[in-house]
Amino acid sequence: MQRRSAIKNIGGLLLAPSIIKSTTLAGNNKPVLRVAHLTDIHLKDKFDAPARFTRCLHHVQNLSPKADLIMNGGDIVFDINKENISTINAQWKLTHDIMKSECGLPVHYCLGNHDIWWSENDKGQTFYGKKYSMGQLQLVKPYYSFIQAGWKFIILDSVHLDIDNTWYIGKLGDEQFAWLQNEIEATDANMPIMIMSHIPILTATNLIEDDTVNRWTMLGGDMHTDNAKIISLFYKHPNVKLCLAGHIHLRDKVVYNNVTYICDGAVSGAWWEGNRRETAPGYGVIDLFADGSFNEQYVNY
Repeated sequence: MQRRSAIKNIGGLLLAPSIIKSTTLAGNNKPVLRVAHLTDIHLKDKFDAPARFTRCLHHVQNLSPKADLIMNGGDIVFDINKENISTINAQWKLTHDIMKSECGLPVHYCLGNHDIWWSENDKGQTFYGKKYSMGQLQLVKPYYSFIQAGWKFIILDSVHLDIDNTWYIGKLGDEQFAWLQNEIEATDANMPIMIMSHIPILTATNLIEDDTVNRWTMLGGDMHTDNAKIISLFYKHPNVKLCLAGHIHLRDKVVYNNVTYICDGAVSGAWWEGNRRETAPGYGVIDLFADGSFNEQYVNY
């Protein structure tokens, strides 16, 4: 997809630096829930990543007020698509060992593109595709929902093979879109909804280029290719308040049709080798209020 230099009708966007402590919307009462959004951890036994991830988990659990749960936005391990089975097993064992010993909070996961085994040489393997990581995370389906503290949480599966079966693309597909529509329509109109995907539904981060350009190329793997259809669905349901994503390793916030879309950087920063442009390694903290408002910030741990 291509966009000319004149980008019009973006309801409001903010490209944010690495440490953000700002109010998006604010309820007048005490929050009903505090959510920590950790995404793009890319854990492997290299770059001192295990110790750094442990430090992040301790930071989350020492927040004041305390976090109630963690939403993990995918790319949990470094990259199982390019590794052999012994390395993949080792990455997941490391993940489970750290989470068991260092994290006492409940965690809800979605799959990232690096959590999927799509190597051309491994198509005959039993766990080809999403099966391996779904088994590790005990997920029956890669998309699901739950209700907590008067909010509905919808976790999407945004990573799929493109039509040529050689690379991934951001989309839902017909079956999952029908499920999403039903989930939203079946929710009481007074119950606020927060959605998490790995690939952003809407983001401004893709407009950042190294050189001055008068034309941008939007890759189908960097943002949902079906976002117009999804956004049209949200527009019919004002109780959809907030969409969280990762994938780009940059932090931004786009507000469109009164829905806030946040791309929350990465726990790993630039894959454990410093900052990704101006965005330091970090995670999002979201305070949710009963009336559907929220406060949000990006924390450099």
